[in-house]
Amino acid sequence: MSTTFDLILRGGTCVSPQGVAQADIGIRHGQIAEIGALQGADAAEIFDAKGLHILPGVIDTHVHFREPGLEQKETMETGSRSAVLGGVTSVFEMPNNIPPTTDAAALADKLARAETSMHCDYAFYIGATAGNTPDLAELEKMPGVAGVKLFMGSSTGNLLLAEDDEILAALKSGRRRISIHAEDEARLKERFPLALPGDPSTHPVWRDKEVARRATERLMRLTRDAGRHVHVLHVTTLQELPLLAEMRDLVTVEATVQHLTLIAPECYEALGTRAQMNPPLRKPCHREALWKAINDGLIDVVGSDHAPHTLAEKGELYPQTPSGMPGVQTLVTLMLDHVKEGRLSLERMVDLTSAGPARIFGIACKGRIGLGYDADFTIVDLKARRKITDSSIASRCGWTPYAGRETTGWPVATIVRGAFAMRENIVAPAGAGRPLRFR
Repeated sequence: MSTTFDLILRGGTCVSPQGVAQADIGIRHGQIAEIGALQGADAAEIFDAKGLHILPGVIDTHVHFREPGLEQKETMETGSRSAVLGGVTSVFEMPNNIPPTTDAAALADKLARAETSMHCDYAFYIGATAGNTPDLAELEKMPGVAGVKLFMGSSTGNLLLAEDDEILAALKSGRRRISIHAEDEARLKERFPLALPGDPSTHPVWRDKEVARRATERLMRLTRDAGRHVHVLHVTTLQELPLLAEMRDLVTVEATVQHLTLIAPECYEALGTRAQMNPPLRKPCHREALWKAINDGLIDVVGSDHAPHTLAEKGELYPQTPSGMPGVQTLVTLMLDHVKEGRLSLERMVDLTSAGPARIFGIACKGRIGLGYDADFTIVDLKARRKITDSSIASRCGWTPYAGRETTGWPVATIVRGAFAMRENIVAPAGAGRPLRFR
């Protein structure tokens, strides 16, 4: 009797951090049931993956979907639609909403909204504040929580813990890995006059490399004192990297695709305030250092820091303009283009965008093509070459900093727990996403 599956992915090339091999994949009840030669097997549906590469579902651990309170920029539906169009199967969503996600009630509200809105799987960060520090150890254990997010420097929103005693108290409240935005608030205030009105190219002058280095140095000392595992988000400077390398027993590191792709001053000349983000896009020497850290194994995760704002908001006078740019839909194609250009291997990309996030945060049943794992796949055509356009972006903001850029390597299907969330740019109805589970 032939084996029956719900779905077979036939003839694709499967990619893992360990290597690349051709295999069929049999899926049953949303999980990977068999890997190998399945020519004699029956299935309700067969997807011909010949000539395509099957990656473990890409996990973007750094997105801002803006709901509730800022729906003019983005909603859970438009943000997650953008995600699955870009090949992303799971996201960690940040807490700087209105109201911020700092307590159980705000978390419950977001989970209720997500149940009918999300196209991909998801988890939500809890924001650390001076007021909720005693509660963080319990809040981080709630279902659907990705962990705690701590802002050492002011960015978009009002979440901030700037003083050493506040940061240390948060680090000591809880056990899960805590994610940190490391910019030094005192230096940001001191240097704000250097942000010249109408000149976004002064953004990295105001938020200079020392703003980042000083915060990271402080964080490393506090991390050692607390004995807490931390994840340092969007590292941008070559000066931070040696500090992080000395703390590998406690510290993991994220880089964003923006900081691996765009450089100053060209980005500000071409994009103006659309290139404004925190921490800033910097000179080529910092991008080169980040790529070296990628290939040396120091960087563990690449995320998008998808942070959309409307063009009207971006059109105000700098520095009153908000920082952030959309990116979840272009994460995969940009990274595949970097693979094509020889900056990293496809296996290394999978580790940075699938296996690494699952390993670091303890996400259950995600990040691998393995028996019993969720059938999450990012299926890509490495030869497809297209131009990124504003009109192709599903985010409510309706623009991308990469408009006009041609990239090689594009997702053709996004599968979440055995169901097509996207196939040939057609997106399935919203509400299929579910909360991530953690070990």
